[in-house]
Amino acid sequence: MIKVLLVEDEEAILLGLQYCLEQEGFLCYCAPCGEEALKIASLKEIDIALLDLNLPDMNGFQVMENLRKMKDFPVLFLTANLEEVSIVKGLDMGADDYITKPFKTRELISRMRAVLRRKKKNVGNLIHLGKVVIDLNSAKVLKDNKDVMLTALEYKILLTLALNPNMVFTREKILADIWDVNEEYVNDNTLTVYIKRIREKIEDDVNHPKIIITVRGVGYKVGDDF
Repeated sequence: MIKVLLVEDEEAILLGLQYCLEQEGFLCYCAPCGEEALKIASLKEIDIALLDLNLPDMNGFQVMENLRKMKDFPVLFLTANLEEVSIVKGLDMGADDYITKPFKTRELISRMRAVLRRKKKNVGNLIHLGKVVIDLNSAKVLKDNKDVMLTALEYKILLTLALNPNMVFTREKILADIWDVNEEYVNDNTLTVYIKRIREKIEDDVNHPKIIITVRGVGYKVGDDF
């Protein structure tokens, strides 16, 4: 049974989500505030957390920061704040996904299962992205069991995304993470070129990519279908 830490200060939403999730076979631990959420996380085994951004005692960013110091499990933000800066901040801090209110319960559950599935699948030294496999031991990428020749920068960009399934990376975050590869300078314009080159090597259809997805106005992520 999947154990969910549900953190939401609006009682009606909290109880509604608890009911819907438990009908789908999840076990919910409910918290109306950040302090209670941290207490539960310290005592219970948690598989995934749904975390509201606006809480009465601390904001969702602070809660996640403290959760990350305690345990490693996926976190999805529930937010009514559509401002890009808030979404980007949460993703940069390590949130695995976010969903904006109001949302359909089926969509939320689908997103939860995608995060959990990806986390479970990318265990060990191989990361599977459909036909594409990243071998962490040899730093090789294969498609249909054939070597894909990526440059060091291309490999680092792909690996950065693949190691963080379902997390949206801002362009700025990707640039920061690959800065030290071969000490090559990569700016925002050349990043677009590198993404295009990687897609040409690993995607079945570069015009309809399934592995590296563009999140308009934010950045890039790995697709949800793996």
